[in-house]
Amino acid sequence: MAYRRRYPFWWSWRDVDELMTEMENRFWGPSGRLLPPGGITDRMMPALRGEFRVDVREHDDEIIVVADLPGVEKEDVTISLVNPSTLEISSEKKAEKEEKEEGYYMRERVYGSLCRTVALPHDVTDAGSTASFKNGVLEIRLKKTEVQRGSTIKLE
Repeated sequence: MAYRRRYPFWWSWRDVDELMTEMENRFWGPSGRLLPPGGITDRMMPALRGEFRVDVREHDDEIIVVADLPGVEKEDVTISLVNPSTLEISSEKKAEKEEKEEGYYMRERVYGSLCRTVALPHDVTDAGSTASFKNGVLEIRLKKTEVQRGSTIKLE
């Protein structure tokens, strides 16, 4: 990798990013089977950190959260409303076989716990809320709570 010198002790962010990418590739190899936390591999493959992708949409009377959980069974998903503005989705992706098998050339499928805490844009309640799970996609519809308006306290 050739380094461009603009100033004796100054590198642009692009130069630093290229250097970090090169170091990760040299250290961990192009196959990426041993992935370190952080860096490009962490941003590109969140499932390896025990996370999954989530979309949050706000409508007039509800918040809709859609999560991709491929390979997870409905029975293994847990949804918790931690507080009125925080939702937690967790699941366990279980291995089909527990025994160790020889002869693997590559093993990329990940098994284990997945958990994601989602900050919601508005306070919600579990009353009247629904959740559905189909083809590895979880959809949660949470009812918004009424906004508490401030009140005036009379000074005596």
